[in-house]
Amino acid sequence: MCSGVVAFFKTGSQRLPKYTGFKTDTFLCRFRRSGRLAFLASKSLVSSPEIPFHCDAVQAPPKPPSDASLGGGMMVGGYTNVDPAVRDIVPDAVNGRTVVKVVYVVLEAQYQSALSAAVRELNARNKDIAVEIHGYLVEELRTPAYFEKFKHHLSEANIFIGSLIFIEDIAEKVLEAVEPLRDQLDACVVFPSMPAVMRLNKLGNFSLAQLGQSKGVISQFMKKRREKAGGGFEDGMLKLLRTVPKILKYLPSDKAQDARNFMLSLQYWLGGTPENLQNFLLLLADKYVKSVEQHLTFAEPVVFPDVGIWHPMAPRMFENITDYLEWDRTRKDVVRDPRAPVVGLLLQRSHLVTGDEAHYVGMLQELESKGAKVIPVFAGGLDFSKPMDDFFYFPAAQGGAPIVDAVVSLTGFALVGGPARQDHPKAIQALKRLNRPYMVALPLVFQTTEEWEDSDLGLHPIQVALQVALPELDGAIEPLVFSGRDGNSGRAVALQDRIESVAQRALKWASLRKKTAAEKKVAITVFSFPPDKGNVGTAAYLDVFGSIYRVLEALAQAGYQVDGLPDGPEDLMEEVLHDAQAKIASPELNVAYRMAIPEYERLTPYAEKLKENWGPPPGNLNTDGQNLLVYGKHFGNVFIGVQPTFGYEGDPMRLLFSRSASPHHGFAAFYTYLEKIWGADAVLHFGTHGSLEFMPGKQVGMSTNCYPDSLIGSTPNVYYYAANNPSEATIAKRRGYAETISYLTPPAENAGLYKNLKELKDLIGSYQTLKDGPRGIAIVNSIIETAKVCNLDKDVALPDSVEDDNSTQDDRDNIIGKLYIKLMEIESRLLPMGLHVVGSPPSSEEAAATLVNIAGLDREENDAISIPKALAQSIGRDIEDIYSRSDRGLLEDVELLDKMNDATKASVTALVNESADVEGRISAVKSITDFLFHREKPAWLAALNDAGFPVEEKAVKPMMEYLQFCLKQIIADNELLALIRALNGEYVLPGPGGDPIRNPEVLPTGKNIHALDPQAIPTAAAIRAAKTVVDRLLSRQKAENDGQFPESIAVVLWGTDNIKTYGESLAQVMWLIGARPKPDSLGRVNKVELIPLDELGRPRIDVVVNCSGVFRDLFVNQMNLLDKAVKMAAEADEPDEMNYLRKHALKQAKELGLSVRESATRIFSNASGSYSSNVNLAVENSSWENEDQLHDMYLSRKSFAYSADTPGAISQQRQILESSLKTVDVTFQNLDSSEISLTDVSHYFDADPTKVVAGLRKDGKKPTAFVADTTTANAQVRTLAETVRLDARTKMLNPKWYEGMLSHGYEGVRELSKRLTNTIGWSATSGQVDNWIYEEANDTFVKDEQMQKRLLDLNPNSFRKMVATLLEANGRGYWDTTEENLDRLREIYQEVEDKIEGIE
Repeated sequence: MCSGVVAFFKTGSQRLPKYTGFKTDTFLCRFRRSGRLAFLASKSLVSSPEIPFHCDAVQAPPKPPSDASLGGGMMVGGYTNVDPAVRDIVPDAVNGRTVVKVVYVVLEAQYQSALSAAVRELNARNKDIAVEIHGYLVEELRTPAYFEKFKHHLSEANIFIGSLIFIEDIAEKVLEAVEPLRDQLDACVVFPSMPAVMRLNKLGNFSLAQLGQSKGVISQFMKKRREKAGGGFEDGMLKLLRTVPKILKYLPSDKAQDARNFMLSLQYWLGGTPENLQNFLLLLADKYVKSVEQHLTFAEPVVFPDVGIWHPMAPRMFENITDYLEWDRTRKDVVRDPRAPVVGLLLQRSHLVTGDEAHYVGMLQELESKGAKVIPVFAGGLDFSKPMDDFFYFPAAQGGAPIVDAVVSLTGFALVGGPARQDHPKAIQALKRLNRPYMVALPLVFQTTEEWEDSDLGLHPIQVALQVALPELDGAIEPLVFSGRDGNSGRAVALQDRIESVAQRALKWASLRKKTAAEKKVAITVFSFPPDKGNVGTAAYLDVFGSIYRVLEALAQAGYQVDGLPDGPEDLMEEVLHDAQAKIASPELNVAYRMAIPEYERLTPYAEKLKENWGPPPGNLNTDGQNLLVYGKHFGNVFIGVQPTFGYEGDPMRLLFSRSASPHHGFAAFYTYLEKIWGADAVLHFGTHGSLEFMPGKQVGMSTNCYPDSLIGSTPNVYYYAANNPSEATIAKRRGYAETISYLTPPAENAGLYKNLKELKDLIGSYQTLKDGPRGIAIVNSIIETAKVCNLDKDVALPDSVEDDNSTQDDRDNIIGKLYIKLMEIESRLLPMGLHVVGSPPSSEEAAATLVNIAGLDREENDAISIPKALAQSIGRDIEDIYSRSDRGLLEDVELLDKMNDATKASVTALVNESADVEGRISAVKSITDFLFHREKPAWLAALNDAGFPVEEKAVKPMMEYLQFCLKQIIADNELLALIRALNGEYVLPGPGGDPIRNPEVLPTGKNIHALDPQAIPTAAAIRAAKTVVDRLLSRQKAENDGQFPESIAVVLWGTDNIKTYGESLAQVMWLIGARPKPDSLGRVNKVELIPLDELGRPRIDVVVNCSGVFRDLFVNQMNLLDKAVKMAAEADEPDEMNYLRKHALKQAKELGLSVRESATRIFSNASGSYSSNVNLAVENSSWENEDQLHDMYLSRKSFAYSADTPGAISQQRQILESSLKTVDVTFQNLDSSEISLTDVSHYFDADPTKVVAGLRKDGKKPTAFVADTTTANAQVRTLAETVRLDARTKMLNPKWYEGMLSHGYEGVRELSKRLTNTIGWSATSGQVDNWIYEEANDTFVKDEQMQKRLLDLNPNSFRKMVATLLEANGRGYWDTTEENLDRLREIYQEVEDKIEGIE
C-alpha cells in the first residue's frame, strides 16, 4: 500500500480571499478507484518547491535509451521533440512465453502511462505471454525517421491500436503504413477516428469496413448516429456499450462474437485503467493472436459512470448532485464562507480512469485554497453539456437554480463534440440556460511543457484549431494553458503559475456575481493613437465619448456608483482631458494617480524585464520625471483611464527592429494601477482597438513571461469591439483574455454626388434626351470639360473635344457611357455615415440603406435571389451580362443598371417605411403576411412595377422576407444589455463577426464575437468568387502589358478579410498558383492538389504572399496549405513558360545555393508576437527620414518565412524575400466590405510593397498595383491609383461624408486627420496619389476660412496635424502647390500652435 501526504502550499492569509478555504494545512489527494486507494503524491502534481512528498511504493519507470540514429528525436523547428522510444517496452525475460507485439498511435497522451503500466504488470505476472509494445503520439508520425520506425514496428506486430486520429495528413500516414499489413496483422482495433482509419478495424470476421452494408444492430446504430453532428455519436456509443455485449454474448455466430469483442475492447479502452487495458490486451491475444496457443483468462471491463462528479478527497464518484453536496458539507478539511463562490469544472473521464489527473487535482486544490466550493464533473463521451445540466443546478426540489457562479472546462474541447464534429447550437443553449461565464483552459496535447515554453508561437497550430477556435464558437473565453505534458511518461503536469492564474481569473469572474452593483469598480479604458492629445478616444467608427456617456447612464441606472456624471458627452470629454480649458491650455491629460517608483517596482514583478528596452523607471513616457503618471478621471466607482501608447512610434531606430519592444514602464504602471492599487473588478476596453493584446509574447497559449498576460493580470476584461473586425477581436480574446461585445458600425449609405460631379450627371442626363438634336455635340463638349474639372480624365481617356466630322454617335455614346459608369461607381459607393454611439439603433432611413445593400446579394441558403437579378430576369436579361456591358461603358446598359439600383432602393424603402413610426424609428417590424391579407399590391412590389419592371411577387418575396428578418436584427439594441450582463458575471451569447451586408448573422450586435473554424476555409463559394477576381486581374494585366501574363504577383492576406469572405483571398492565391483545396472526409480543408495545366489553361503564376500578423495568428493551418501548394508547383516537372513559380525557384536555387524546395519559400509574415511593418507608425508620427528607411522596415519585419516542412517555426529569410520580390510584376490587395477602404486604416499601406519591389528590380520597371473590390455583387479590379481616387472622392472630399463625421465634433476632426495621414502613407509606399487630391483637401479644409475655424474650435490638436500633414506632403515631394498656399499653411500652423499652448 502506498502512503503519501502533500502538504498544502501557500496557505498564508495574504493569498486567501474573504471566503477563506482550508481548515487544515494538508490536502490528502486520494480517491477510491477499482477497490483500491490511489494516492496522487507525485512530483508532477504541482511544479512548486513548496510541496514536500514521499511515496514508498510508486516509482516512475526508468527512461529507455533513445535511438541514437534519430538524434534523440529532435525535429528542428517543429513541435514534437520527444523520442517515441520512451514508449518502447521490450520484456526483459521471456522465459519461454509467447511474445505478443503491439503498436499503438493515439492522440491522448494519458493512455501512454496507463498502457505502459498495464504492459509492465502483465510482463511481470503473466506466465503465458509477454508483451512488446511500441507507442506513438499522432504528431510524431510527421517526422520521417519516426514514421519509418513506426512502419518497421508494424511489420513485426501482431496487434495495431489507434484512437482519435482525426488529423487528415496523419490519418493518411496511418493508412499508408497499416493498410498493406492489415491482412498480416492478427488484430487491428481503431477507436473513434477518421472514417477511412476506422475501416482498418479487423477482429476475426468483424470489420467496420462493412458498416452500412448490413442491417445488424451495431451497423444500424452507427449509421443513424453518424447522421447527427456533435457529441451524440460517442455518447450513444456509451449507451450501446451497456447492453450490446450482453446481448451478443448469447448469439451463436462467430461474427456476433467478434462484434461483441470489439464492443468489449471499446469498453476496456474507455475504462482506461491499467487493469482494464491489461485485460484488453489479454482479450485480443487470447481470441486473435495466432501464435498464442494457451487459453488466457481475463476479467470483464470495470465500468465507470458515463457522467458523474469526481473529487480526489471523496471515497467514490458521485452520480447525483445531492450526494456530492452532502459529502462536501461534511468535509473536515475545509472551512468555507457560506457566500463562497462556486466553480464548476468540466473534466475528461479518460484522465481520471487512466490515473493521469494530477493537473485536475492541482486546479481543484488551487480553487479550494482560495475559498471556493468546486463541483468537478466529468463525461465519458464528448457531450459535456450533459454533466453540466445534471450537476450544476440544485435539485428540482430545491428550486432547480444554478449552483455555480462560473464554469471552467479543463477538457480543451468544444462543449458538445470532440475533434471531429461539434454541435454548437446545443452547446449555446445549455450555456445560455446556465447563464454563467464559461472559460476553457487548455492542457498541452501536442507538445511537452518544454517545447511549449521554448516556442514563440505557443500552442501547436492543430491544437489552436481544435481547442481554441472551436470552443470560441460556443462562447468560451480565456484560453489559458493550465497543464503541460511530461515527455517521458506522457502524463499531464500541473503548471502551478498557470493554474493560479486560471483560478484567480475564474474567481474574479465569479465575484462579479457575488458583489452588488454599488460595490463593483469598473475601469473604462480609452485609447490615444497616434499619441496626440487630439486623438484621445480613438476607436474604429465609434463616437467614444458619446458612447461612454451612454454606458455611464446605463451603469448608474443599474445601481453602479457613478458620481459626478457631467451634463453630456462634451463635458465628459473635457473632464477626462483635464478641465473646461484643457483642450487649449493644458499640454497634458488629467492625472488620476502619481505612482512612486518603489511602489511601481513592488507591485509590478515584471518591471525588471522592461529595463532592457526602456532603462530604469520612470523613463521618459507617462512621467513627471519622478513618478509614473496614470491619466484619466474618476467618477465614483467608475474610472475612465487613457491607455498609454506603444512608446516607440516616434523612434525610427526602434521601428526598424524585426521584433517589437516590450511595454514601457508607463504602460505597465497603468495596468498595475487598475489591478493592484485601485482594485478594478473589471476593465472595459472601449472600441477597436488598443495595444495590450498586441504586446510581445506567444501568439496563442501564453505563458507568465508573455506581456499581455502580465499586463491584464487577474482582472476580467470586457471589450467593446467593432462587429466587422472578427480577426483582431479574436486576438483580443486569445491574447488579452477579453470577452468581446460587438458594436454596430455606422449604416452604409451611397456616397452620392456633389459639386461638379453632380453637375456632370445632370449634363449626362441632358445628353440622353438631346443627343440626337443640334445641341448634342455641344453637350458632349461640356461634359468633357466638366469631367476634366472633376479630374475624371485620370480614369477615362478623354479627347480635348468632339466635332461633327471626327466622331460618330457611337463614339460619343462610348465616351458618355464610360463617364456615366464612373459617376455611378462614385455615387453608389457604399460608405459608413458618421460614427456609431453604443446603444443607439439606426433610424428607419439608416436601416433601409443597409438593407438595400443586403438585397444586392443572392442568399442561396434562404432560396432568395438578389433584387437586381430578379429585375433583370423580369425583362429577359442576365444580371451578369448587364454588369459586364455596363463595366465596358455601354450607355444603354449603364442606364439600365442605374434604373435597377433606383428601383431596388425604392422597394426596400417602402418595405421599411411600413414599420416606421412618425419619428422615423422602428420599434416593431410588421410581417410580410400582414400585407398579404390585404388584396392590394404590397408597396415594395408596386415600387418595382412602377419603375418599369414586370417582376412577379413570387420572384422577390423570399428576399423581402429575408430583409424583414434582417430588419429585426438591425434594430435590436443589445449592446448596453450585453455589457451589463458581462459585468454581472453572466454568459454573453456568441456570434460571428464580419460584414453585416455579406453576413447578416453578425446582427444583432452585443454578441461575444468569434471568428470561424479555420479548417472550414476556403469554402466552395469563396473558391468560385476567387476565380472571378483572378480571371479579371490577369485579364486586365494582360490588356495593359502587351498580352503578357504577369510572372509574379505579390499578395497581401488579411485575417479579417478571410473571415468575412470565408477565404476568398486565400483561394485567390491558390488559383494564381493553379492549385485547389481538397476537403477531407469530414469536410475540413487540410489538403491541396495542383490543377493540371491543360485544365488550368494558362501558366502557373509565382506568388509572394505576405500575411498580416493577425492572419498568421488565426490561420497557421492555411499558411501550411499555401506553402504546400507553392512547393508542389515548384517541384512539378513542367516547362518554365507554363510554370513561372518553378522557373523563378530554379533560378533562385542556383543564385542562393539552396535546394529548389528551399528557394520556393513564398509565405511570409512577421516574427511571432510582432505585428505590422511599422511603416504605418513611422508615417503616422512623421518619424522617418526617407523612403529607403520605410523599405528597410518592411523587409526587416515582414521577412519571416513559414514552411510546412518545419511546422511551428517561423524564421527570418530576408534574402529569399528580396530575391522573390525582384521578379514581381504586380502587387495586389483586396477590399471586402464597405466599412473599411484604403484610406480608412493604416494597415493597407503598411503592407504595400509597391515601391519596395520597384527598388529591388534591376530593370527599373515599376510593378502595377491592383486592388480587388468585392464589396458588391459585381466584383471589380482597379488600379491602386483608381482606388485612391475613388476613396478621396467618396470620403475625404465628399461633403456628405465629412459633414457626417463633423457632426460628432472633436472625434470627427480626428477622423478627417486620419484619412489625410493615410493618404500620405500611400504616397510614401506606392506613389499612386494624384496631386489634385492634396490640392482639393487644402481647398476644402484650410483655404475655406469658415471650415478652418470650425475644425480649430472642435479639435485644435487634430487640425494642427492636418496642416502639418499637408506641409509634410509638399516637403517630401508628394504635393506640388503654390508658395502662397505653403506660406498660408505655415502661418496657420503657428497660429494653431500658439492657441494650443495658450499664447494670445
